[in-house]
Amino acid sequence: MTSKRILFSLIVCFFVGMASVAQNAVPPKYEYRAVWLTTVENLDWPKSLATDSASAVRQKAELVALLDSLKAIHVNTVLLQTRVRGDVIYPSAIEPFSHVLTGVTGRSPGYDPLAFAIEECHKRNMQLHAWLVTMPLGKDAHIRRQGKMALSRRNRALCTHYKGEWFMEPGNPATAGYIASLVREIVSNYNVDGIHLDYVRYPDRTNGYPDGALYRKHGGSLSLAAWRRNNITVIADSVYRTVKELKPWVRVSCAPLGKYDNLTRYRSLGWDAYNAVYQEAQEWLRDGIMDILFPMLYFNGNNFYPFVLDWQENSHGRHIVPGIGIYRLLPEYGGWSAVDIERQLNTSRSAGAAGTAMFRTEQLLGVGLSPFRKVYRTQALVPPMEWAPGEAPASPVVLSAVRDEGGVTLEWSPVGSGAGEPPVRYNVYCALGDSVDIGNVENLAGHALDVENFMWRCRTPRPVTVAVTAVDAFGRESAPSVVTCYGKEPDAAIIYVDSAAPAREELYDIWGRKVTDESGRGCYVQKRFGRNGELLQVRCVRR
Repeated sequence: MTSKRILFSLIVCFFVGMASVAQNAVPPKYEYRAVWLTTVENLDWPKSLATDSASAVRQKAELVALLDSLKAIHVNTVLLQTRVRGDVIYPSAIEPFSHVLTGVTGRSPGYDPLAFAIEECHKRNMQLHAWLVTMPLGKDAHIRRQGKMALSRRNRALCTHYKGEWFMEPGNPATAGYIASLVREIVSNYNVDGIHLDYVRYPDRTNGYPDGALYRKHGGSLSLAAWRRNNITVIADSVYRTVKELKPWVRVSCAPLGKYDNLTRYRSLGWDAYNAVYQEAQEWLRDGIMDILFPMLYFNGNNFYPFVLDWQENSHGRHIVPGIGIYRLLPEYGGWSAVDIERQLNTSRSAGAAGTAMFRTEQLLGVGLSPFRKVYRTQALVPPMEWAPGEAPASPVVLSAVRDEGGVTLEWSPVGSGAGEPPVRYNVYCALGDSVDIGNVENLAGHALDVENFMWRCRTPRPVTVAVTAVDAFGRESAPSVVTCYGKEPDAAIIYVDSAAPAREELYDIWGRKVTDESGRGCYVQKRFGRNGELLQVRCVRR
């Protein structure tokens, strides 16, 4: 066995061992559980066309069903293909409606699909990132379908024809501004959680790519490869700056090729981001012009494990979320086993990645359901952007914690958000006993709450501890406010009392401390107080 194979065996054995340990441990509290939801060629959604009001309702119902299924398996981030091929799925002043919605380019489906998808994702506490296919504009047949609305007809200088397909031209300095204008339109008009760039690169196999004239005009002293890389970086930088000027909390990401460059012991076999398609993706993290990378690691064996490590080791404090080719489970795409996917999920976690993303939705909800459920058995929160300016919000102040036969009702004071930022939301953690570990996701009873009260239902005589935290738009969480409520016998009957207290017994408040009333009569009393200290309610437990 060669030294290269020995090293690889050690890497695999180490991470398989770590994956086995991780499988039995409590999953991380913070982790992207992402999925690409594809609209091109109606692959994931929509499956039916909206040609009238009734079919538009069916189309919307399809999406709701998909999101319900994703929520049920703890997906927390949806990458929705919003720009398809020079066309979009929302009413735009820049590009036409995609034909995937109605069958006709430019025709409205009778509703705003992007706005609807955002609303439905947020109902389920899922983030929605608008996925833009950046450079490809479509094959010749697609351009003919678009007619005069095609970008190649409206602005030929921005486009290049190469091997029967049209692309936006990275070498034209105006291309970055055009892409940024689409991003500006989306971020300004929609409450998206992220902008996700796909195919922000040169076409595959650029031998013969016709950009010689542009290189001679704009290349200066740079080599052709360096000039091309700079062109793509300028586009990424322009998008990032546009988003952060509008809404700094919106996350910017892209999906580079799965291998960044050749490694010392493992070659990329000529198919990598840096050399083949001119993506300086790791430098984008270093330079702070990308928040998240979703490298498309749709490989197995020594084409996967070493490259996951390489991405994570060069994350520069930003988020690496390996893209997992769950479609590879299908016989026609490799016939991988569920164990292959499970191992990749666990390895990504053990390597310190910020989560994983599944390509794509249809396969995740089909052949990929078993390994995903096994690894992601609990819910998870989207990781915070720790590098963002500012600090975590202040802790909310608990106003009351009332325990009754149904559980504990917690109320807290609102916490203000930063200037121009969305309102903070709240997480509530609950556990039996006199403490609660907010780092344990299994104690998370409610998250992303937009109210100042919460009811945790539990029936137990044991002490119950609840905690509430505030979370800002960047995902940063405050220190917790913690309250412990003490109970009595499990068979105690609950009655509501006014001024007439029941028979003499010892009297306790909700904290389990003895109290005395003026009448000298006793019972186990729970008192609920208002914001100004006024007594709102007395609940008496009589033995």
